[in-house]
Amino acid sequence: MEMLMQVVVAFVATVSFAVLFQVPKEQYLYSGICGAVGWLCYLLVMNSYPSPTVSSFAAVVALTLMARIFAVRRKTPVTVFLICGLFPLVPGAGIYYTAYNFIMGYNDLAVAKGIETIKIAVAIALAIVCTFSLPAPVLGKLSGVRKKL
Repeated sequence: MEMLMQVVVAFVATVSFAVLFQVPKEQYLYSGICGAVGWLCYLLVMNSYPSPTVSSFAAVVALTLMARIFAVRRKTPVTVFLICGLFPLVPGAGIYYTAYNFIMGYNDLAVAKGIETIKIAVAIALAIVCTFSLPAPVLGKLSGVRKKL
């Protein structure tokens, strides 16, 4: 039940960010789905392999695939879905606690949290790059769009 609630909150938060990001209204639902699926993937991987870095990587691969598919099917730039969908996964709290611990003089905690946050950020970037490196014909088969000759 808690996992379902978290996915619903991720959906609402992603749609709220889409409104703030001035995404076209007809794309709100799809942006929210991207955020919810990304967060669901994150939670599922965390349950089986509790590593925020690995979970973030897996979630962003799923999210980026979905964003690319929605972009093709909805004839919309992929950034509309990708940036909004990343909203629940960005390690903002890690950045905050790194700065907080540093300012409070807890240097060991600041370094530990900072390294964890950098690992997550790198995992997110690598997942996007790896997923975008998939050739378009593979994506076309996933999205069900066929190219006419």
